[in-house]
Amino acid sequence: MIELYTWPTPNGHKVHIMLEETGLPYRVIPVDIGAGEQFRPEFLRISPNNKIPAIVDPEGPKGRPFALAESGAILFYLASKTGRYLPEDLEKRWQVMQWVMFQMGHIGPMLGQAHHFRDYAPQKIPYAIERYTNEAKRLYGVLERRLAESEYVACDEYTIADMAILPWLRTPERQGVSIDEYPNVKRWRERLLARPAVQKAFTVLAERRRQRPISDKEREVLFGATQYARR
Repeated sequence: MIELYTWPTPNGHKVHIMLEETGLPYRVIPVDIGAGEQFRPEFLRISPNNKIPAIVDPEGPKGRPFALAESGAILFYLASKTGRYLPEDLEKRWQVMQWVMFQMGHIGPMLGQAHHFRDYAPQKIPYAIERYTNEAKRLYGVLERRLAESEYVACDEYTIADMAILPWLRTPERQGVSIDEYPNVKRWRERLLARPAVQKAFTVLAERRRQRPISDKEREVLFGATQYARR
């Protein structure tokens, strides 16, 4: 059984989706990032960059426990382990690689900055809000053009590239985006959100999601000196 160290964030949900889609058994181990649990020494041994999600596979590649962090790497690992959602065809496989890297290098970091400056930053900085809102809209535009020519993001089949991107597009309003302006993205998004495995994945730790404004303590842990302390 896969040990899954996670929290209900877009990056966490990427791996939740893959586990639900493949049917691999897994055990959820919550890592409350607002409380600073990601800095515990036992978690750092699994995830050196103190980020969720991370996994421990007790039946790793050499038949012994194998720890892995970084959500994109975990998706490729689980695809390799199960032989699913990563095409054998080399052209399609490298398209999947391309679009997962697009998510890791652009969608996640830029939409994350939009979330930060629009919702979490203690001061509203117009320049930052405008910059990252505009970048969010640009990235939606990249996907809109791609999905005008392809049923799914990477190729003509559902892959880990779709799983990687979808959780970041669940709440476009948080990014200052009107989904109706991107009809191809909206169509793709609605199709994926209707998948039973995706719906189940988004329930993982749903009861632990913060339903109130971020506290000063949580803001300090996530964005202040605690985040940058040398370990």
